Amino acid sequence: MVLVAAVLLLAVLTACERRDANGPEVTTAYSAVLLDTGQLYYGKLTKAGSSFPELTDVYYIQSSVNQETKAVSNVLVRRGNEWHGPDRMFLNERHIVLVEPVGANSKVSQLIEDDKKSKH
Repeated sequence: MVLVAAVLLLAVLTACERRDANGPEVTTAYSAVLLDTGQLYYGKLTKAGSSFPELTDVYYIQSSVNQETKAVSNVLVRRGNEWHGPDRMFLNERHIVLVEPVGANSKVSQLIEDDKKSKH
């Protein structure tokens, strides 16, 4: 009886581990990834559930404050123009707070589409 219970417990734990290893299922083209540093990135997420998920076609929001009016403006910036010219990010999964899908009709999705059109 104890042997049967141990085998069943092992089977359940193995099934749970396999399900978790796949990571979140995001079916949209882009995902929002929040890190524990407070940084939020938008991109195409692959290898979710691995130790180092990969984010490509990466964007982030850059805010600036007009010193005269104190108005805040936000701009979507594509990563890759930094001095080291990154074309992807490998994220440490321990620092990922959440992953959300970016809706196809969202403002972020529209801004990414506008950026891609302006490059061609």
